Amino acid sequence: MSIYLTPFARTRLFPRTPRANTIQDCSAEEFEQYLNAHAADKVLDGYAPFCKLHVYRNWTSTRCLTVPVTEQNRHLLRSGYEARSREELPVLVRWFEGVEPAVAEYLVVILYSREQLQKEGSPIEADWGVVGCLYTATAEEIPMAPITMMRNALGVEEGGSGVPIDRAAYARAVEFWGANANWR
Repeated sequence: MSIYLTPFARTRLFPRTPRANTIQDCSAEEFEQYLNAHAADKVLDGYAPFCKLHVYRNWTSTRCLTVPVTEQNRHLLRSGYEARSREELPVLVRWFEGVEPAVAEYLVVILYSREQLQKEGSPIEADWGVVGCLYTATAEEIPMAPITMMRNALGVEEGGSGVPIDRAAYARAVEFWGANANWR
């Protein structure tokens, strides 16, 4: 099985200007090499048949992706409209500023099949393409953000995958993301 780091994931996980909330201690090329040289500790089914999650014990100093919202840190929450790429419409997002999460125990790599990436207009030669990565304290997936579910339901024209919203999964996501936020 071969894995390729897609341009979409590369710009988010390894931005030109390094950020504390992205993957640390390795380059994009080293990350891709690691994924191809090491078997995942665990493989989880994703939200659709074309999506798999490969769980690796964190070999970097990358910190957890999310922080629980508490009364003590709520005042550090910020929000704004942002797009993940130039082609996508901006959506409302929120994040913490001024927090330092623990180092993640696991990197949960989100993979799409070659066929799905072709359908989305991003053909690859490899079997699987990395579209994202979760940095977590447990070897489990954290729920997809509700806005990502909505974008996916809109279809590939709007930067999604064309998978309809699963109402139960959406409710779990709202519960999780209501109590947690990303950080910068």
